[in-house]
Amino acid sequence: MAESTATTVTGRVRLAPARRLPARPAPRRWWGDVAGAFAMLSVVAVTALWIAHGGVRDLRTLHEPATALGRLAGLWASDLMLLQVLLMARIPWVERSYGQDRLARRHRLIGFASFWLMLAHIALITTGYARSASDGFPGTAWALVAGYPGMLLAAAGTGLLIAVVVLSVRAARRRLRYESWHLLHLYAYLGVGLALPHQIWTGADFGFSGWARLYWWGLYAATLAAVLAFRVVLPLGRSGYHRLRVAQVVAEAPGVVSVYLRGHRLDRLPVRAGQFFLWRFLDGPGWSRAHPYTLSAGPAPDLLRITVKDLGDGSRRVRALRPGTRVLIEGPYGALTTARSSGRPPLLVAAGVGITTMRALLDDLGPARAGAVLLYRIRDRAEAVFRAELEDLARRHGVRVIYLAGGRSRHGSWLPAGPYGTGPAAAVLSRLVPDVRIREAYLCGPPSWMAAVRADLRAAGVPTARIHAEEFAW
Repeated sequence: MAESTATTVTGRVRLAPARRLPARPAPRRWWGDVAGAFAMLSVVAVTALWIAHGGVRDLRTLHEPATALGRLAGLWASDLMLLQVLLMARIPWVERSYGQDRLARRHRLIGFASFWLMLAHIALITTGYARSASDGFPGTAWALVAGYPGMLLAAAGTGLLIAVVVLSVRAARRRLRYESWHLLHLYAYLGVGLALPHQIWTGADFGFSGWARLYWWGLYAATLAAVLAFRVVLPLGRSGYHRLRVAQVVAEAPGVVSVYLRGHRLDRLPVRAGQFFLWRFLDGPGWSRAHPYTLSAGPAPDLLRITVKDLGDGSRRVRALRPGTRVLIEGPYGALTTARSSGRPPLLVAAGVGITTMRALLDDLGPARAGAVLLYRIRDRAEAVFRAELEDLARRHGVRVIYLAGGRSRHGSWLPAGPYGTGPAAAVLSRLVPDVRIREAYLCGPPSWMAAVRADLRAAGVPTARIHAEEFAW
C-alpha cells in the first residue's frame, strides 16, 4: 500500500510522491466457502426440523398437505430472510472474500426467493385452514390475521416487504434516487422484524423441541448480533477513534471535486487502495444518509482522499463542505484491490469517474506501476480528472496513459466513436496494448461498459481469473 504524504502548495493540499507501506494480507477466500456452506446447511437444517415435526407424515393425509407445505414454505422463507440480512451485515471477512457486488447480487436473489416463499406460505396455510372452516378463503384469511397472536404485525410486515420488493425490480429501481432507495431499504429491516415474530408465538415448528428452539433463537441472535456489531458498533468505534474531518475541498474538473480528510492514526485503518467507505458528513440535515465513495489515492497515515462527481443523490452537497466538518465512516468495503495480484504487468481500464479507483491503485502497485498501462475512456480530454497527476506518474514512473476521448459508439462498444471505433474492439485493444495477453486487468466504470471491456479482454486472450472488476450495486 502506498503512503502519500501531503504538502500545501498555494493553499491547496497536494499528494506528495508515494512511498510503499507494508502490504496488508490478502483476503482469505475460504471465508466465502464457509459462508456458502453455512447458507446451504441452514436450509437443510430447517428441512430436517420440519421432517422431524411430522412434515412428511402430514403430506400423506387428505386435509394436511397444503398446511404442511405452507409450514415448510414459511420456514424456508424465514431462514432465507435472516440469511439475506446476514449477507448485508457487512461481516468483514465474508465481504472481502466475495466483494460487494457479488454479495449484493446474492442478497437480491435470496430476497426475491424468500419473498415468493412467504407468499406461498400465506396462500398454502390459508388454503389448508379454509378446508376445515366454513368461511372460505377470504374469511379464513381475516380470521387468521385478527385472531392469532402476532398476525397483525406479520400482515404489516408483509405489506412493507411487498412494497420494497416491487420497488426493487430493476425498472423501478432505476427511477429512484439513491437517497430514496436507501431510506426504502431500511423499511425492509422493519418488515422482516414485523413478519417473523408471529412464527415464534404461533408456529409449532419453532418450539416443538429443544433443537428447534436452539436453532431458531440462535439464528435470530446471530443475525441481530452481526447487524449491531458490524453496521453500528464497529463503524461508530472507527469513526470515534480516527476522528476524521474535512481538510479541504478542491475542484478537479467540471462537476468533480476531491475531498481531503485528516484524522487520528489512519495507519491503523484497515483499508487498501481500491476500496470504498460509506460516508456521512455531519454538515446539516441529510447527514444520516450514507454515500459510497472510493478512495482516489493510496491511504496515508494522516490523509485520505475521495473524489466525487456531481451526479445528484447528495453528491452535489460535497462541493460545499467546509474544512473541519466531522465525518462518520462505515467500511472499508470492496475487493477491487491488488491483494490478489499475480504480479503480472497491470492494465488499468477506467471510464469517467471510475478513474478515481484506478488512480488509487496506481499508488498501491509500487514498482509494478513502472510497466503499467492506463486506458482512460472520457468524453473530452479537457475534462480528464487527475490529468496533472497522471502526467506526473507517466514522467516519473513510466506509466503509459492512453486517453480514449470521444463520443459514445453507436455499436455499444466500450471504445469511443471515431478512430478507435473501426474494426473489432478486441483487435483495437491488442493494437493499443500489444502485450495485453500477459497482463492483469483492473476495470472500473459503468456495469454495461465493464461487461463489454471484460468480453473483449477475454477475446484478446486475457484469462477471466486475471480480470478484476467490481460494481457498486444498490
